[in-house]
Amino acid sequence: MNLDLKSASGSGPRQAGFAVLPELRKPWVARFTVKGGRTIPVVRSRLSPADRLGSLRMRWDIGRMDYRVLPGLYAVGDPGRGSDVFVSANYKMSFDALRSSLDGLDAWILVLDTKGINVWCAAGKGSFGTEELVSRIAITKLALMVDHRRLVLPQLGASGVAGFEVARRSGFHVEWGPVRAADIEAWLAAGRKKDDAMREVRFGLRDRLAVAPVELVHGWPILPAALALAAVHALPAGSGWLSRALPMFLALAGTWPVGALAFPVLLPWLPTRSFAAKGAVLGLLWSLGAGILGGLPVLGLAAAVLVAMPATAFLAMNFTGSSTFTCQPGALLEVEKGFWPMVVSLATGIASGAASRLFGI
Repeated sequence: MNLDLKSASGSGPRQAGFAVLPELRKPWVARFTVKGGRTIPVVRSRLSPADRLGSLRMRWDIGRMDYRVLPGLYAVGDPGRGSDVFVSANYKMSFDALRSSLDGLDAWILVLDTKGINVWCAAGKGSFGTEELVSRIAITKLALMVDHRRLVLPQLGASGVAGFEVARRSGFHVEWGPVRAADIEAWLAAGRKKDDAMREVRFGLRDRLAVAPVELVHGWPILPAALALAAVHALPAGSGWLSRALPMFLALAGTWPVGALAFPVLLPWLPTRSFAAKGAVLGLLWSLGAGILGGLPVLGLAAAVLVAMPATAFLAMNFTGSSTFTCQPGALLEVEKGFWPMVVSLATGIASGAASRLFGI
């Protein structure tokens, strides 16, 4: 029995982990179906232009924290009691990646409440984890919907889920699928066996640049800060003010695109494993080159370098949670160790800028 989306009652039943059916009147929900006496949303497996536009908006941090779906049980195609159950996060881009990879299949999707965070990051934070998975299995009464006791989880969620604990507490056994949802069809065709490519976590240029637009949006306060520091450095106002302010502004403002765009491009080749140190090196090179070309005096050049280094290091550290270079504990440790050196460098740089104008050096 299928329920047409337009005829779904506003006082729909509290079933399958969803509060009310009207909350699921989304373009990506094709219809509702009744399985096991319960109403289940059937999602479209082909992404629409609206879905792709939504993903583009997320890349630019437009409504990013609200781009989520309701946790619970969904259907793709016409799944039965023997159909596979794939587990995903409730960040819509993660959900979209999974459902679009199940086109032509009959399957269940169990969506965990990861607070709108993607699988990889949520696993590191613990929201894509054992407790939430066991709880969601119980809430959706999944054991009554399928005869088997297996769950397919994304490999990138492995750091947050203890499979043996899930089996002990729920009776469901965890099976790790390929790293990328796009490989699911090939994985199933190969008898659920992964080759090396399906196990490999890549972090190529495209993956590194995927986070760059968000960092550009987050880093915009560098521009007014650079303008303010350059304006003060160039005092007194009057003749020659602009020629003194412009080189300092370029040396500082350039850390914004350098940290958000050049850093992910050059990441594999920058020295050290520390993102903060990598960013500081890049900030040093940029500010030193821009300052020398702009003719900054010695103390002014020192000021530009000492301010640019922590600014670029800060932007660089924002990439730690989306890379293969570090882990969640490593990222936290880097923030902890890098905080005071960055503060000291910034304060020393501002003091050097003041001294440069005071003594004309």
